[in-house]
Amino acid sequence: MLRRSLLLCGLLFWAFAGFAQNVPRPGPKDLCPVCGMLVSKYPNWVAVVVWKDGHAHFFDGAKDLFKFLQDLPKFAPGHRKEDIAGIYVTDFYNLERIDARQAWFVTGSDVLGPMGHEFVPLATRADADDFLKDHKGLAVVPFADVTPRLVERVDSGKP
Repeated sequence: MLRRSLLLCGLLFWAFAGFAQNVPRPGPKDLCPVCGMLVSKYPNWVAVVVWKDGHAHFFDGAKDLFKFLQDLPKFAPGHRKEDIAGIYVTDFYNLERIDARQAWFVTGSDVLGPMGHEFVPLATRADADDFLKDHKGLAVVPFADVTPRLVERVDSGKP
């Protein structure tokens, strides 16, 4: 019974990991809806919102992703949070797409993204804690705790 449970857990993990890697990738002309930058120029920082109808919005970093999610009427008129199928960010260490809602974000580090100060996404709390120490970060924050005020502070370089 234990072997079956472990096998099932392993299969579910690999199925999820495979799904996350099938997240749409930005094309050469996809622009961030928040800042207007070409997203494909920064593959190590790509974030993605995938909608239930299959289309996607791409971002040049988690900071702009959070700005987008916090003001859909401004950046995506006619879209509703209920219509989001998935939200993904690029893990800093392995450069794979991970579920943003499960990710940990380091703020205030010495690592800058395409738009300057950034939320650095990591897959695990342990990775985030290590990154925080190695890169002089100020805080580790889960997705659910990212507020408009925090986004504003990160954007200003004062997280």
